[in-house]
Parts: sequence; structure tokens; C-alpha cells
Amino acid sequence: MLSTSPLLTIQVNGFLGLSHIVCTADPSNLEQVLRSKFSNYVKGFRFQSVLSELLGNGIFNVDGELWFTQRKIASHEFTTNSLKYFVSDTVQSQLSIRLIPYISSTCNNQEVIDIQDVLRRFTFDNICNVAFGVDPASLDSEDNDNTFLSSSFVDAFDNAVEISSSRLVSPLQLIWKIKRLLNIGSEKQLKEAVKIINDYAMKIIRSKEQSCGNKDEMEQEGKDSTSTALTWFFWLISGHSRCERLIYNELSAASPDKSSGIFSYDKLKELNYLHAALSESLRLFPPIPINSRLTLSDDTLSTGTYVGKGWFADYSAYAMGRMERLWGADCREFRPERWLDDNGVFQPCDPFKFPVFHCGPRMCLGKEMAYVQMKSIAAAIMYEFEVVAVDGGGLPERIASPPYVLSVVLKMKGGLPVRLKRR
Repeated sequence: MLSTSPLLTIQVNGFLGLSHIVCTADPSNLEQVLRSKFSNYVKGFRFQSVLSELLGNGIFNVDGELWFTQRKIASHEFTTNSLKYFVSDTVQSQLSIRLIPYISSTCNNQEVIDIQDVLRRFTFDNICNVAFGVDPASLDSEDNDNTFLSSSFVDAFDNAVEISSSRLVSPLQLIWKIKRLLNIGSEKQLKEAVKIINDYAMKIIRSKEQSCGNKDEMEQEGKDSTSTALTWFFWLISGHSRCERLIYNELSAASPDKSSGIFSYDKLKELNYLHAALSESLRLFPPIPINSRLTLSDDTLSTGTYVGKGWFADYSAYAMGRMERLWGADCREFRPERWLDDNGVFQPCDPFKFPVFHCGPRMCLGKEMAYVQMKSIAAAIMYEFEVVAVDGGGLPERIASPPYVLSVVLKMKGGLPVRLKRR
């Protein structure tokens, strides 16, 4: 519907006309909502009521002074030095001692693995190391209490996200509120999942004998968005052998000793084609496909669309990434070259055209860390192994109707079963 709108903007009414929603894919409208009139478009009561059990009063779920204070504190965690430390002390170590040996073992045994599940557990370990200074070792094959607890946490968090997502899309909010009051069905499951999450976080906090603030929330966000992005990336690469070869050639040329695909922070910055391929994957499959804001005062968008007080202003990074008027006639094709200049150097685009990491004051603080982590993982795996999707991967004809589950996070339906072939 958005693609056929002359203004890339439409108005829809909610169930029984109880709510009004303006959906836009126009970059100028996004600039207004997310930056120039930032204070008029807030997360609001819908996000806070739906996600309160899972995210509480954390940075992703609040507005105003509470948000500003947490944002200011969190910004100190994402400096260049912290990124270099993240690569050298956490990601490289975890790749060497855990992920690559795990994948190598499955390759030797000719096993089919769900790489979506493997990645979510590995990124969970990574972020826990940074946020809490602990290693959950959730990829370890040995059965022990630590592995069991971390696996339970990961599963509980995924369940909590799915149930919270169903709240957001429920046509009648009263239904889930009644279920919560009666403690039945999905709301009972959510309560149980949140208890597991909180118990796990408190166990870590007590073991460190210090308060970890809202780092647990940031860890949860990072785990899902990064692993989801990489899952779609490997699906697309498996269906585009030309791009796969170009990435491998770039890695081979950059590898310092030709024996490992584990790169330093500075070397990762030189991987332009890999950066472009990841960005192209994010364009087609943004981890957070839809976002919403509540309007505090009547307003008129740049394209002339009226937005009333109490209305929702929604935008979809997923829809915008597939708009011909924004990306050209080949918008549904996986073509990393669109991100490179004539010299093969990566060129970022207008963030309001590519709102994968949000825009304006709420721009994702972890953007660079996410790219560093994704490039590190993708490079280490692709340098040593060919990833072959059992379903054939993201062939061009499948990109238009991919196997996704629409939720707060755009996960792949049924996971991504793959075989690994050693190079």
C-alpha cells in the first residue's frame, strides 16, 4: 500500500476506529518525526504498557528526562577505545576458543546446524562479556549448571519477545490485559519467562557485587538484532555465489598470515565489500522491521499529511528498503555494489532513507559495535568455511517472499539449517 501512495504515506484506522495511524516511508517525514520535531513524537503509553514487564523503565522504553539521563550514561560505553577493546579482548577470543571450534566440529561430523540459534547464543555470550564481565558459555557442548542457566535465559527472552510482540499487534488491547489479570495463557507464560530473565540477571549482579544499571536491557537488544541480521546475511550469501566469492577474495587479501580469518579492529575497517554486503542485507532485512511513535500535539508532515494528537506515526524500515522510489528499479535485488564508490570504498547513505539503526537523537548507540561484531563473525566463518543453506538460500526469486516471522525482531521462520564446507 505504501509503495502505491503518491506521498509514500497512508492513514489507517485501528479496530473499530479506536486508534488512528499514519504510516510513512518518506525520508522527509521521517526526518520530521525522528529529529526536527523529536519532542512531539514519543514512545508513549503503547510501548511502555506492552513492554514494561520485559524492558521496565530502560532506555528503549521511556521518554523525556529519564531517557535523556540513561542515554547520556550509556554513550560513554561506545567510544573508539571501547570498540577496539571489544574486538581484541572479547570477539577475537570468543571466535578462537568457542565459535570456530564449534563450527569446525559440526563440519567434521557433517552435521546440519541451525545457524540462527548458534549465532544468537554466540552473540549473547559476547554481549554478556562486555556488559557484565561474565562468560555464559552457552555454546559449550558440556552439560553444566552455567550452560543450562544461560540457555534457559536465551529461550525465556525469545519467548518474552514473541509474547510482547503479539501484544503490540493485538486488535484489541483489552484481551491481553484480561489474560494478564487472570494470569492465564500467553500472559502466564510471559510472567514465567520474565522471572527467569530477572533471576538470571540478579544472579550475575550479585556475583559481581555491583549494580549493572540497564546493561541487561542493552545486552538483550544486541543479542537479538545482531544474530538476526547475520542470519539473513548468510541466507542471502548462500543464494548469491558471486557475492560470496568477492567477500572471500577480500578476506584472503586482508588476512595478515593467511591462516586465520580473525581480524583486528583496524583490518576490519578495511573490509569495504563485506561492510557493503552487510548493509545491503540490513536494507532488505532490518532486524527491527517496524517502529512507532505517539503524537503529543497536532502536526502536519512534510508531505502535507495531517497527524492528530494521540495518533500513531509509524514507519517501516523493511518497507522502505524495498521502495523503488528510494532505491531504484533493482530495490528487491541483493546488490552490495550500490554501497560502493568507483574505487570500491563503502559510502553510507542518508539515515532517514536507511533507518535500520533509527535516526535523530535516538540513533542506536551500538551501531558501530554491531558492525564490528557482524564483520568479525562473518569474516571468521567465511574465511574458513562455505555456508550452504539447506533450503538453497536467498536466491533472487525468494527475496520478494522470504520466510520471516513478523515480530518485534524480524527472525527467520524455522531457523536457518546449514551445512558447513571447509575451504
